[in-house]
Amino acid sequence: MSKLMSLLRFASVASVMLAGSCAAPINDGTGLSQDGAINHPITVEPHFEAIKLPFSAPQAGLMPDDAARFDAFVAEYLDRGNGAISISVPSGADASAAIDYFGERLAGRGVPRGRILVGTHEAAGGDSRVEIGYVGFVARADSCGDWSKSLGDTADNGTSPNFGCAVQHNVAAQIADPRDLIGPRSETAADATRRNTVLSNYDKGKVTASDKTQDQSVKVSGVGNQ
Repeated sequence: MSKLMSLLRFASVASVMLAGSCAAPINDGTGLSQDGAINHPITVEPHFEAIKLPFSAPQAGLMPDDAARFDAFVAEYLDRGNGAISISVPSGADASAAIDYFGERLAGRGVPRGRILVGTHEAAGGDSRVEIGYVGFVARADSCGDWSKSLGDTADNGTSPNFGCAVQHNVAAQIADPRDLIGPRSETAADATRRNTVLSNYDKGKVTASDKTQDQSVKVSGVGNQ
């Protein structure tokens, strides 16, 4: 009986080790991993984003469509931009007025003044538009469609070269901020007002949790309790 128990223990341990080895993202001997993210890594690269807007005079400002494009561009910068945002206006007598106009408009949308860079450029080919730009990041994965290995040949239980590629492309396309793939974001400052409220309620023996509306209330289902 003891020999049988020892044999069963050995078989159990072996099965667990075998299951673990199958689940691990190991190399299958062909240079491919069982983890599609390793075979098709996502790369994050800096990319210059720019918008060009026609501008005549501060009094005229921007046309409604151009103003909407400007606001959307600035919002994207605040969400995903890195570093400063630049204003480049055609050189000439109106350059200073154009710089002041767009600088104030950027500051009014929440861009810190210390992150606004200004400059002038020659209007090549008669293009008198103002260019606003910043450096952002884009996520990319390598091209899919490698069907060099027959999917019908499964004798070696190997990994297809195309395995995981579509998933990686979807992740790269859907991520809101590619910088999150490089590293975690830094923590924002604590809400001092809320912290003082919680500590004050705690000292007074009051409830420290936030009040909930009727819409936020929850009720445990009674199904199956009969």
